[in-house]
Amino acid sequence: MSNASRRDLLRLGLLTSLASRMSFARAGAPPLIVRNERPLDLETEVSVFTEEFTPNAQFFVRSHFGAPILDPASWSLHVEGLVDRPSQLSMATLQSLARTSAPAALQCAGNGRALFRPRVAGAQWARGAVGQAQWAGARLGEVLDRAGVKPEARFITFIPGDHPLGEKVPAFYRSIPIEKARKDVLLAWEMNQQPLSILHGAPLRAVVPGWAGDHWVKWLRGIRVDAQEDPGFYMQTGYKVPTETIAPGAVPKAVKSLTALPVKSIIARPLDGAVLKPGRVEVRGVAFGGAGAISEVEISLDDGATWTPAKVAKSRAEGAWQPFRGEVELKPGAYTIRARATDSAGTAQPREPLWNPGGYLYNAWDSVQCEVRS
Repeated sequence: MSNASRRDLLRLGLLTSLASRMSFARAGAPPLIVRNERPLDLETEVSVFTEEFTPNAQFFVRSHFGAPILDPASWSLHVEGLVDRPSQLSMATLQSLARTSAPAALQCAGNGRALFRPRVAGAQWARGAVGQAQWAGARLGEVLDRAGVKPEARFITFIPGDHPLGEKVPAFYRSIPIEKARKDVLLAWEMNQQPLSILHGAPLRAVVPGWAGDHWVKWLRGIRVDAQEDPGFYMQTGYKVPTETIAPGAVPKAVKSLTALPVKSIIARPLDGAVLKPGRVEVRGVAFGGAGAISEVEISLDDGATWTPAKVAKSRAEGAWQPFRGEVELKPGAYTIRARATDSAGTAQPREPLWNPGGYLYNAWDSVQCEVRS
């Protein structure tokens, strides 16, 4: 990265993001859906999910406190805690490490929250708080090796650059086990062959393949190595799901931290509410999550009584989504098209979601309604 781009990272990130969104709008692509303005939460229109990668300008945005004001010239990543060699790594130092690039699907833990019944509090994401990019950066494992992790270390905690909006509001610290950190986590400065924009975490963000987006901390300024999880609110209270299935509206007796994404499919086309012509209709979308690769995606027109297999693209990497497409024959009338995915361990999307009071990890059969007219 040049000195000029370092000095202008914040300004260019903002301008590039805004310009890109305007450019896609002029080209006729669907705009992002505003779920919150402060902090900024933007949802992707699901019609975009027909390809392997989601354009940066149409990639959803999730914020807890809003993008911070960072000085790219003085920014560095602090590595601290249970390490032999605490350090501050500049972007130039990080970029001197082995560059790693990988596709991975990023999904907000609350994607689908608006679909739970009874409804739950929180940002009312529908189906589009998800996207896939080709991420590039340094392996977190290599950074940890350089620092020399002590034997008693069990977790790493991501320390973000954004700040709470009040003195009593907890900071958004998230911890992951050291094994996951070493396995496949990236410290990314690039997204779809472009520098990260400020909305997507510039100058550096965590990429945690296969795990929910709450672990993909943006605007990184530090990594703490410790023997325990962070003691703060977002690890000990927030982002919890019941340890056992509960009835909708019930209070769980025990909870655990959410981590991996469950198996899921999303129908991108036809759109919900579409009016179609009779004949062969293509059903397209993406599937991801679960254990290993997606092995099967099926389509149903009769509420799950029968299923037709779709063609599923091969998995390119663990944590990456797989586009699918199939065809159905439709006569005039009203239809509900449903899709379900199955992972390599044989786990299929459930008919109903596992209700939880946080509205997390919705993965029931996906469905769209359409009408066919002659």
